[in-house]
Amino acid sequence: MTSLTWIVLTLALVALVVYLRHRHAAFPAQRPEDYADEKLRFDIRERLNGPIVCEGVIFGPTGRVTSRFVADFEASWQGNVGVMKEVFHYDSGAVQNREWRLTLGNDGAIRAEAEDVVGVGRGWQKGSAVQLNYRIRLKPEAGGHILDTVDWMYLTPNGNIMNRSQFRKYGIKVAELVATLRPRQAA
Repeated sequence: MTSLTWIVLTLALVALVVYLRHRHAAFPAQRPEDYADEKLRFDIRERLNGPIVCEGVIFGPTGRVTSRFVADFEASWQGNVGVMKEVFHYDSGAVQNREWRLTLGNDGAIRAEAEDVVGVGRGWQKGSAVQLNYRIRLKPEAGGHILDTVDWMYLTPNGNIMNRSQFRKYGIKVAELVATLRPRQAA
């Protein structure tokens, strides 16, 4: 074999290893069924209801923190249909308002819509976890890019929620969000 053939085979093997790691051993490899048998039960109608405080950080593509935020959520449900209003306060002084419209199917399927979501987000609640996949359009001042998003929320034993989200463009991770959500205590 020529050295060019060896180089091509080596590159193909590296690409295969990267693909298999991404598909079977990385954050996106999780499936809702992985959490189905756990004792904790995450019902979004119960846990994402009423006043909620959310605190988190956003990491850029290099893994460094690029932003910090505190957010106030107000969620309400009528049967399997819910609305969650969010007000984010970023460390830059910027304020962002968002509103999710959520529909929970009897099988645990979730349909999610928001103004900055392209199309419809889809996900599942199973056991102690909730997964949501959607495409988000960034504001023009942030480049206006459309990013593929995977959100995972995990219920903790004390009832708080840990949220981890990854944002990808062309399959490459460009940002990650880690946050906690907990009921806001009455003043």
